[in-house]
Amino acid sequence: MKYLYLVDYWVPFPSSEYGGLISVIAESDEECHDLLRDGNISHDSVYDNKIMERVINATRFALVDEEKSRIVDSFTT
Repeated sequence: MKYLYLVDYWVPFPSSEYGGLISVIAESDEECHDLLRDGNISHDSVYDNKIMERVINATRFALVDEEKSRIVDSFTT
């Protein structure tokens, strides 16, 4: 089963003024983390633990239809 994850952006203020929401389809927290890390959204490996923290706390919805795992959309400022 795949899930739609709504992940809050993980670069904290004051390190960055970035913020936003990233939508990801994945089978598990680990796959979601890997997609975000490998999607060059993290900008720095120092945030690797923060990414997983945000994935675990993300709102997720079960998908009825089988979907390809991917980053669906990213809105960051």
